[in-house]
Amino acid sequence: MTDRAQIESEGPEPGASAGTAPAGTAIDAGAELDPVHPVRPPAPRFKPAGLSTAEVAERVARGAVNDVPVRSSRSTSEIVRANVFTRFNAIIGVLWVVMFFVAPIQDSLFGFVIIANTGIGIIQEMRAKKTLDGLAVIGEAKPSVRRDGRTAEISTSEIVLDDVIELGPGDKVVVDGLVGEADGLEIDESLLTGEADPVLKKPGDPVMSGSFVVAGGGAFTATKVGREAYAAQLAEEASRFTLVHSELRSGISTILKYVTWMMIPTSIGLIISQLIVKDNNLKDAIARTVGGIVPMIPEGLVLLTSVAFAIGVIRLGRKQCLVQELPAIEGLARVDVVCLDKTGTLTEGGMDVTECRPLGGADAAYVKKVLGALGESDPRPNASLQAIIDAYPDSAEWRCTESLPFSSARKYSGASFSEGDGENNTWLLGAPDVLLPAGDPALEEINELNEQGLRVLLLGRAARELDDPAVATGVKPTALVVLEQRLRPDAADTLRYFEDQGVKAKVISGDNAVSVGAVAGKLGLPGAENTVDARKLPTEQGAMAEVLDQNAVFGRVTPQQKRDMVAALQSRGHTVAMTGDGVNDVLALKDADIGVSMGSGSEATRAVAQIVLLNNSFSTLPSVVAEGRRVIGNITRVATLFLTKTVYSVLLAVLVVCSQVEYPFLPRHLTLLSTLTIGIPAFFLALAPNKERAKPHFVKRVMRYAIPGGVIAAVACFVTYVIARHHYSGPDALKAETSAATLALFLTSMWVLAIIARPYTWWRVGLVGAMGLAFLIVLVVPWLQDFFQLKLEGAVMPWTAVGIAAVAAVLIEFTFRWVDRRFPA
Repeated sequence: MTDRAQIESEGPEPGASAGTAPAGTAIDAGAELDPVHPVRPPAPRFKPAGLSTAEVAERVARGAVNDVPVRSSRSTSEIVRANVFTRFNAIIGVLWVVMFFVAPIQDSLFGFVIIANTGIGIIQEMRAKKTLDGLAVIGEAKPSVRRDGRTAEISTSEIVLDDVIELGPGDKVVVDGLVGEADGLEIDESLLTGEADPVLKKPGDPVMSGSFVVAGGGAFTATKVGREAYAAQLAEEASRFTLVHSELRSGISTILKYVTWMMIPTSIGLIISQLIVKDNNLKDAIARTVGGIVPMIPEGLVLLTSVAFAIGVIRLGRKQCLVQELPAIEGLARVDVVCLDKTGTLTEGGMDVTECRPLGGADAAYVKKVLGALGESDPRPNASLQAIIDAYPDSAEWRCTESLPFSSARKYSGASFSEGDGENNTWLLGAPDVLLPAGDPALEEINELNEQGLRVLLLGRAARELDDPAVATGVKPTALVVLEQRLRPDAADTLRYFEDQGVKAKVISGDNAVSVGAVAGKLGLPGAENTVDARKLPTEQGAMAEVLDQNAVFGRVTPQQKRDMVAALQSRGHTVAMTGDGVNDVLALKDADIGVSMGSGSEATRAVAQIVLLNNSFSTLPSVVAEGRRVIGNITRVATLFLTKTVYSVLLAVLVVCSQVEYPFLPRHLTLLSTLTIGIPAFFLALAPNKERAKPHFVKRVMRYAIPGGVIAAVACFVTYVIARHHYSGPDALKAETSAATLALFLTSMWVLAIIARPYTWWRVGLVGAMGLAFLIVLVVPWLQDFFQLKLEGAVMPWTAVGIAAVAAVLIEFTFRWVDRRFPA
């Protein structure tokens, strides 16, 4: 049994809602089940005019509405819960409560910092939610529904049971139903069943939500709405805003897991040692123990990641770019191959007919009549046919007896006409190199036009019936229709940007390869002169990947081949982005690492893409890439700051436990250090411009700096503390010892910050300088000295601390450079 057959065999008959009978049973469409005798009422009789206003109101009243909440973001309660109820907030919260009872307010400052951090995180994510929700409404697909004999576009959530919904190429089936009208209706159910071949639908056949139309048109009656529809749960889950499933966030989660494991034994050892050392002063022992535990927690790292992502969404939202899944910002920054569909991406959607060339002595006036009639036969013309309709309006009163809509897989459309004089003819319009045999004389003329970047369609008289699978065999060429495509004015600059950034662009199109190559050449794409006809591509994945790596322009690509090409590139380790706007791009968009759809694209492409360019501007893509690089590059930078602090805090606690001495710091000291060397600088650095290309192995890249940096900082601080213990004596000795150790640790941490802030700009230098000035103010202003219990005594020990910090800074500089050479990222 196939996947599709399995789906349709589950539960009630295909297309029938729970409690419905086979189509054709004459019973009231609105009948409800008898709970005692559950006889299934029928699927509703198809009403071409749709429901009346009264019938819609009745269904709304009883809740038969498509009420699946399509959300682009987390709910407000989820945002608050995710930011407040974290593991580290719980640990810090408990320690904060303890400090309220045993120490002055100065030692509880770390708790107020956490409240501020959490508040910032909630506010920024709420702003991102507002942006996302607003853009989602703009980009929301609006199906065409018939009511009271008129067709109108309504929101998906306003569809009710038994509504009559029209379908055309590219439309997504939004609810389950039964086909009532079909005109060559072909539906792709691959996103549900995995079967790639489109299914021809006829009246009475079921359609499933989540599938989409690839050719033809029709209308169907909704038989399942809301959560009853087959794909409702899938669609709801796929549309949810998420901050997970990215290397960045999974890497941070891994780091936090290891930090937790380190904290537990270290904290226990610290508690025991401080209670033994300070056996006559329990409150001071608790305060210094808490002072040792709190800095081990990289509490601001998760916050800054969330804020950086949220601000990225807001920035892109201002450029009319809807990020449907947050990790897409990160993913596009990692992309090294971008596959571009020509039509709608490099060129604008519209076209113009520049010439019609009759072949074989055909009458030009008659050819124009045929073209006009073909245009009239398709109720939903694509861009090429629309250009023909505009150029040659239908003037012949011919009767269309049968039509064949355009399909990306076939590369042609057609229709049969009764021409009024007793003559019946079948005409095909499509790709010349598909309709004509190799070596046909007309192909030489066509190639010359293709080399100019023009699109050429062949009008031919078919020798077979339209429903014959081999209808394209033996076509008699009648005319060439030459179309000119409008290049996007921003496409050349965008392609140049990708080239500069080391991202390879591959143009993958269903059009003639020579024509596609000419268009790409006009836009300055490297390698545009070497075009490949996809019909000659090897089917084996490794061989296909080899051809893809060596070439940049591919024509006559089928929808299934687009999907195979994405997989072949991924098999070579490439991170692939796919752009497109047509229904033929859906499968490739879904399989690519990042799918990018134009806002004017088909409903199906917008549904599967992670990023939707609502302004239809290809030039927005560099902004998305830049935003992703900013987020990843900056979070990697600031993560090094946070984890350096975690490493030196853990090691310092271990050294204190082993030495059985008093822990040198109170919470207020490390709150001050963290704020000046990490908190404030990290916030600015996380939001700074950064065009560095994203690199993999986030955890490795962060820890290779954090571990040596943290170890050197801890040793420098502890050595200063030990020397100070021998230098000072008397009742206020501990305060002087702490001040010296704090100075050494601050200067060492500042050097780590100075390295992370590179390359320097005026504001980065100003940021580092401002943090140093703030610490100096604390050291010289009397009331701040008292507030933070920091006062440098004498000259010998402070200068000793400066000397030790200078040696540590030199060690950190050389160690970081050695790490760069020895363990390149």
